Amino acid sequence: MVTTPPPRSSRTQYETDDHQADVEALVAEPRQDSEIDLEFLYTRDIEFRQETIYFAVVDRFYDGDVDNSEGPNPELFDPERQDWGKYWGGDLQGIIDKLDYLKNMGVTALWLTPLFEQVEALFVDNAAIHGYWTRDFKRLNPRYIGRDEDPSLNNTQEQKNTTFDRLIEALHQRKMKLILDVVCNHSNPDFSGKKGELYDDGVKIADFNDDKDNWYHHYGEITDWEDEWQIQNRELAGLATFNENNSDYRDYIKGAIKQWLDRGVDALRVDTIKHMPIWFWQEFNADIQGHRPDVFIFGEWIYSHPSDDRSVEFANHSGMTLLDFGLCVALRAALAQGAEDGFQLIQAIFDLDHRYFGANELVTFIDNHDMPRFQSLNPDPDMLKVAIALIMTSRGIPCIYYGTEQYLHDDTEGGNDPYNRPMMSHWDTETELYRLIRLLSGLRRLNPAISMGGHWQKLLAPDVYCYARRYRDSICFVALNRGETTTIEAVETELPDGEHTCVLTRQKFEVSEGRIDSLELAARSAIVISHVGERIKGQTIVRVQLNGVQTQPGETIVVTGNCPELGHWDVSKAYPLEYINTNTWFGEIPFEESAGKMITYKYAMWREGQSPLRENLVARRWVIANEGTVKWRDTWASGPES
Repeated sequence: MVTTPPPRSSRTQYETDDHQADVEALVAEPRQDSEIDLEFLYTRDIEFRQETIYFAVVDRFYDGDVDNSEGPNPELFDPERQDWGKYWGGDLQGIIDKLDYLKNMGVTALWLTPLFEQVEALFVDNAAIHGYWTRDFKRLNPRYIGRDEDPSLNNTQEQKNTTFDRLIEALHQRKMKLILDVVCNHSNPDFSGKKGELYDDGVKIADFNDDKDNWYHHYGEITDWEDEWQIQNRELAGLATFNENNSDYRDYIKGAIKQWLDRGVDALRVDTIKHMPIWFWQEFNADIQGHRPDVFIFGEWIYSHPSDDRSVEFANHSGMTLLDFGLCVALRAALAQGAEDGFQLIQAIFDLDHRYFGANELVTFIDNHDMPRFQSLNPDPDMLKVAIALIMTSRGIPCIYYGTEQYLHDDTEGGNDPYNRPMMSHWDTETELYRLIRLLSGLRRLNPAISMGGHWQKLLAPDVYCYARRYRDSICFVALNRGETTTIEAVETELPDGEHTCVLTRQKFEVSEGRIDSLELAARSAIVISHVGERIKGQTIVRVQLNGVQTQPGETIVVTGNCPELGHWDVSKAYPLEYINTNTWFGEIPFEESAGKMITYKYAMWREGQSPLRENLVARRWVIANEGTVKWRDTWASGPES
């Protein structure tokens, strides 16, 4: 049988039974490299729900190689760092130099702005420091790598000997992942009459102004932002917009990205996804995940919202998840802008989680490179702490914008672009936020309730918000206060009775009959209490998610099948799942005897006082991997009882 080195496995191993035992010492779990049978490769998937993402603008992070700063056009570099539209010198060597700083903060996945070769000219007094005006998707920006690593002189795609490759190696040595930022919608705007000049590893293949092969749309700029056709076919801010109907374009963009995956990239963040039709993304994701079955992909649908049908449909059916703009906007309103409804705005977003097939895999954030930083809206560092505590303990995958842990912000013109991209200047590992992120990142990897469980509101008021995350018998209780010091008479926690310690403050709390009485919350503060129950262990763990079934109290979704782990079709011995929300049931099934074998399975519903209800289909088939983590993502097949 043919064998091939697999993508790095991400089997979860919760590493200690005592969740209070030095959470700060937790590190990302090791990824196992081994030879596996090719026929089982497709069953693998990367697990990202436990990650803590850090998003850095490469040019503004750290200059580790002063020799590359001037780049091909020295006029685009400002060594004094006064012109916000020019390069300031950050590079990939600078990222490598600061990896230990990031790892010790609890960062497990690093998202960098696009690394591709950019146009070397000014457009409206701005250079492409952000990385979204790509000239060649198969070459690296020479400002980010060594001066002797010019791909025109050195076939770096084959030799894999650049600073980029050393970054990949350094990340993986630290058990960290790299997220590559990619732009499929457009190339570059008009620079002195040149627009959309695209290259394939140095060879020109397309030109907007001489588009004989129809690589681009030519419909002008968007004028009606409510018109779906315009959004998908017209230009965004004058950027040359690709024609996704052109199969040569599709082959080029997918081929380019596959090259970077082959060089070790672990995940993709995809820009401006709403500007291309969903069929393109379905094909894109099918091909990319066929090439690398374990790749995690999330996209930017600007100001997506759970009440917006189009962005929800995309999240559910495109093959990628989304950056959670809905939660971001609500959080900023509640905690940065002092909205009267406060935490009720945030709970209103969580109340719509059932619209998503995978709310726990949305990428959450409080600010980014396109909006004013949180502290430009509210400079209070304690309120920032509350905001970070919320995204680190609520559902979704948290993403920290670079410098937040150092209170980095520039409030010029309200902190809008480009002033939301200042140069990183401090590397203090003793700030309160650095420590908080470190603690809560460790806790996310230790307690499965945070990364995979349901969200249960316990107390909700404009100024105070208490909730529990629950998965099986693991619990995380969180209490947040955006106002002045207050005392809560009693609050349900779901924690077992006894004394518990706050992960952040080390305060002791007594739980009796599941409640904490007279809970005092300091002004603008957070309390996080964790209890880790027995964890699932198995040679292969299948993480099962079922959507599209409506259950009532007293009903439980189970998995039944033709193997011992699923009860040999005896539905009374089927494997029960956990309720996440009204659209999602989830569970981890350990496989030992059936690991490496093909099984058949389907879902059923246990109903109190009634016979079970089974799905209306023959069965699903799956080859269980020999070891590691597997994901099933299924939708209930409705119909009459079989």
